[in-house]
Amino acid sequence: METYATALSYAIPGFILLILIEYLVSRWKGIPVNEAMDTISSLSSGITDTLRSLTGLAIIIISYDWMVDKMALIEIKSSVLVYFLTFIGLDFVGYWSHRFNHTINLFWNRHIIHHSSEEFNLACALRQSISAIVSIYFFLYIPLALLGIPANVIALVAPIHLFAQFWYHTRLVNKMGFLEYIIVTPSHHRVHHAINDEYLDKNYSQIFIFWDRLFGTFQEELPDKPPVYGVKKPVNTWNPFLINFMHAWGILKDAWRTKNWWDKIRIWYMPTGWRPDDVKEKYPIQIITDPYTREKYKTESSLFLKIWSWMQLIITLALMYYMLISFGDFEFFDIINYAIFLAISIFSYTSLMDRHIISVYTEVLKLGFGLYLIIQQGHWFNIDVLFNGATYMIIAYLFISLVLTIYFQCIERKYIYRSNHEIA
Repeated sequence: METYATALSYAIPGFILLILIEYLVSRWKGIPVNEAMDTISSLSSGITDTLRSLTGLAIIIISYDWMVDKMALIEIKSSVLVYFLTFIGLDFVGYWSHRFNHTINLFWNRHIIHHSSEEFNLACALRQSISAIVSIYFFLYIPLALLGIPANVIALVAPIHLFAQFWYHTRLVNKMGFLEYIIVTPSHHRVHHAINDEYLDKNYSQIFIFWDRLFGTFQEELPDKPPVYGVKKPVNTWNPFLINFMHAWGILKDAWRTKNWWDKIRIWYMPTGWRPDDVKEKYPIQIITDPYTREKYKTESSLFLKIWSWMQLIITLALMYYMLISFGDFEFFDIINYAIFLAISIFSYTSLMDRHIISVYTEVLKLGFGLYLIIQQGHWFNIDVLFNGATYMIIAYLFISLVLTIYFQCIERKYIYRSNHEIA
């Protein structure tokens, strides 16, 4: 895990730099691809996924180590060919796990966060799931295990394969000639993220596009059908924690409400979006039928709130980055407590972005928990080693965060409400 933390400490600055470059190029080209609150939500979602990974929050049903030990038919020594075969094998696994996530009702909850943005940009690539804590696709690794691909090779190649999926989440790159027949390009992935009927459930490939062509799920981006992004049932929140579990919560409610016992069981594994007839009639859900008339989710956001939300994100990123570079010095429960604090912080400021009153209560919780951690240790996880007074700065931040949240939620919002009604 320490090695993964080190890899992230190098990868994250690279991701942020590319996101900034994309933003500058979009301004130069006059193609708006970023919306402030959406981008903050996307980057915050990336932080939550990092916290999940660093805390080891995963349940492995059957480990790859066990499979390769018990199933290997041959033994392969490390070579360039082994790494190439591993990359191809992981891409095959990626195609089918991705396809299952899209087409099975419960499994869609593992992936909805990635499609929840109504924009399409490099930031939305970081919207990764924290709800997929159970490794259910172990059976897809059986071909790699039969070939005797060593587990340490998988461990090395897997992050490279994951990070290589970042670059094509952009609207600024058009079609790429002959590469459109070999690799996944931005054009292919724009189709995948679109909610247009022509584009739904297409282009599942992660690196090599030939999987979609082989298995009949390829769709070219059409010049007269501009992609519209998001999900058919809009999430209508900036809070990544709510997005991560809202689909499963909806299935659970439908399973409880339906009178048909068979429907209570099969709803979990039916095609994505399936609902029992009696529940659909009594509890209708708004689904986007015409993507071109869809209104994007937005909330009352003053310039001050947007600036403060950016500051919250930057502070959270800085605190997480300190965790990454100090990971080897942290005890297990230090990591857990640190992750809980950052999770509370993200839940709080993204709820404030939604203008939800719960943000005030979670800020009180964040203040209390933060002060508890500082009092318990006498400092903020030895951060004063980096520069003197850092702990006092964090204490000041905790109080300022609570005060401003109360201001935005209880004062500014009421002022905006009165102003809007006076104009009306």
